[in-house]
Amino acid sequence: MPITLTERAAQEVKRVLQEQQIEEPVFLRVGISAGGCSGFSYLLQFDRNCDPEKDTQFEQHGVKVVVDKKSALYLEGTTVDWYESLERRGFTFNNPNAVRTCGCGSSFQV
Repeated sequence: MPITLTERAAQEVKRVLQEQQIEEPVFLRVGISAGGCSGFSYLLQFDRNCDPEKDTQFEQHGVKVVVDKKSALYLEGTTVDWYESLERRGFTFNNPNAVRTCGCGSSFQV
């Protein structure tokens, strides 16, 4: 498993799936893309496709997660959590491979 999805994050994913009435089967795709102020941006999206040759699939806290093998190289050991406070709320990424992150927390450099 290249990443860890916390129980709080999994609960939020399930809430969104229910709220948007997205029916199974569906995966939470976690990945990266080039761009952002620090070089790479984190991606979270729902996906119905999983290619066993290109993706790693696993389940955590009842959420089916898919990570493409290229992204897995940069995300190895990352924890995806859900944060909520008065000033902001959203998914957070604790990536031990990141040598620099931007202020908003959505992009990083390795």
